[in-house]
Order: sequence, then C-alpha cells, then structure tokens
Amino acid sequence: MIQKITAWFEQHAFGVCTWWGKKLGIKSNSIRMYFIYLSFFTVGSPIIIYFIMAFILEHKHYFKFNKSKRNSVWDI
Repeated sequence: MIQKITAWFEQHAFGVCTWWGKKLGIKSNSIRMYFIYLSFFTVGSPIIIYFIMAFILEHKHYFKFNKSKRNSVWDI
C-alpha cells in the first residue's frame, strides 16, 4: 500500500527535488527528507518555497534563462 502511494506521488509530483538533485549531484530522496525536516522545524515555510520553485519549473518557458550573452544594438 505504501509502495503504491509513494509511486503515485513520485509520478505526479512537481519534480523540484529531482531537479535540485540533478543540479547538485545529491539523491532526491535526501532532498525530500530535508524539506520534510525543515518544514517541521520552521512551521511550514519550506513548503511555500517548494511551491514557488514548482511554479517556476512548470512555467520556465515564460522566463528567460538564457546563458548566452545578448547582442547589443551597437554590434554589427
């Protein structure tokens, strides 16, 4: 039963912990545990941060995260 719940949650979650895990080279399970521990200690404020990061990841095509330098008007 617990395996079904965790499998469903991992398939339908936003992927914030997985994204952070890939960026930092850490297992996503440990990042999830840190979110849980921090939310207990700080009365839920990491949950708000998690939802903000999930919103940005879901709508990242609206934000410009270009790593290349823009050409200025004066470059010919």
